[in-house]
Amino acid sequence: LLIDELHDIEKLLSATAIVYVKKDSFFVQGHFPNNPVMPGVLIVEAMAQTAAVVTIYSLAEKNTGEVAYFTNIDSCRFRKPVLPGDQLEMKVVKQRNKGPIWKFKVEAYTNGELATEALITSMLANEKIVK
Repeated sequence: LLIDELHDIEKLLSATAIVYVKKDSFFVQGHFPNNPVMPGVLIVEAMAQTAAVVTIYSLAEKNTGEVAYFTNIDSCRFRKPVLPGDQLEMKVVKQRNKGPIWKFKVEAYTNGELATEALITSMLANEKIVK
């Protein structure tokens, strides 16, 4: 996982996650040489992982053996680059869920400023479908 810490988890609703973007993190070594940044695709992946944690944590007592699969991203905006040494704080809030489909609003901040925002959709499915 890309997530280093989780805070303020509210079942069926929200969570805050932290990613420490280190100067020696594997993803900044070659992206971009002489101007390293955290790739946008990995910011989105960290956001999706945070949303999945809210879903799975919320349903843990049922122990259904399901996995949250990332299915869609909407309205994604990259507002500022995430640099080595930054702490990326992601705030995830559930917008709705219907059956196995969960939709979240996610905002990622560095130094108190909005860096990335998106709507993330995931679907719960039995992990046995993966072969």
